[in-house]
Amino acid sequence: MLNDLLVLELANVLAGPGVAATFAELGAKVIKVENLRTGGDVTRTWKLPTENPGDDISAYFSCANWGKQSLALDLLSPDGLEIVHALAAKADIVIASYKPGDAEKLKVDYNTLSRRNPRLVYAHLTGYGPDNERAGYDAIIQAETGFTFMNGEAGCRPVKMPVALMDILAAHHMKEGILLALLNRERTGQGSYIDVSLFRSGISSLANQATNWLVGGCIPKAMGSDHPNIVPYGTIYYTSDEKPVVLAVGSDKQFADLCKVLGRPELAHDERFRTNPMRVRHRIELHETLTELIKILSRDELLNALNGYKVPAGGVFNMKEVFELPESQEMLIEGKIEGNGSLKGVRSIAFRMKELNFEAPAAPPHYGADSSDVLDKLLGYSRERIEMLIQNNVIYDRNYNQTGPH
Repeated sequence: MLNDLLVLELANVLAGPGVAATFAELGAKVIKVENLRTGGDVTRTWKLPTENPGDDISAYFSCANWGKQSLALDLLSPDGLEIVHALAAKADIVIASYKPGDAEKLKVDYNTLSRRNPRLVYAHLTGYGPDNERAGYDAIIQAETGFTFMNGEAGCRPVKMPVALMDILAAHHMKEGILLALLNRERTGQGSYIDVSLFRSGISSLANQATNWLVGGCIPKAMGSDHPNIVPYGTIYYTSDEKPVVLAVGSDKQFADLCKVLGRPELAHDERFRTNPMRVRHRIELHETLTELIKILSRDELLNALNGYKVPAGGVFNMKEVFELPESQEMLIEGKIEGNGSLKGVRSIAFRMKELNFEAPAAPPHYGADSSDVLDKLLGYSRERIEMLIQNNVIYDRNYNQTGPH
């Protein structure tokens, strides 16, 4: 669907690469520029003990780099900079994740690149915005936007969430900005500069927890899986077979049906539990009662019965169980990687669209796997010129360095 778009990725880790991966899945050509001086995207080295230490495609790297070509390049060299400028002149989108001021120092900022390409859409991710030089790290942003303080069990110390949620949120906001800029370009012919920050993305995603303070005057605190405004919603209970389940009862009718399933329909008429505001006020008593009733049934018995009444509930699954679900299987993509056999991942795009014929993208690239190919096919560089750039350490080409000139 986006086969005519060229995306230049000047980003590392998760947020920026995740955006580029989405465009790759939608058919765009994505050139991932990796720093020759540091060995490329740092997540190539973020490995689990179970992974092959000699492979430069880690599990972490593979989550955000499907469908791309890797160009390993020394941006600090004049020839390397000229390559990036030439690619940007042809590109539709540049995705960057430099600290404020660094893109200008490197001469890959929007003002510099847009002089050669006025139609360029340039999306720039920072930690705190263009006026704050602090580097942005997901764990710190989680803490400073209130998420860590709210996370964890009641009475326990703050806990970081197990995914880089600020990166993921920022990636979604960046995609929205890019799509809006592309629409504006169709109408005006002009490109755009898009400023996205991890901090602003975190703040804008606080939803009801922000207004619980701004409107209700209540500082949200750690409540485990409980919900501050709805009961029972999000709370984890254990069934007779010691399997965790979660309830998401959002209405009084759903609560009444829950009570029927548990064999205590009169609870729905108890003045302490009859309405959601009363259940919120008496959450401790209700939790104790539900704990005793739910542990009588097995997980399958409980969930099947609740499903019959359309009461929202589900199992708390580990990752193995997650990907045994048919809905999860539909999200899987698989590719072949030299030296690594088969590699599985999850689609970046989670929506369906009648006009979209989804094709699984190529597997994540090895470091520098496409350097020569990019210069040859996109910029028309001769074989001799490419070999000179390799020998002068301006670019790294994995195939050349493994086999020599060919």
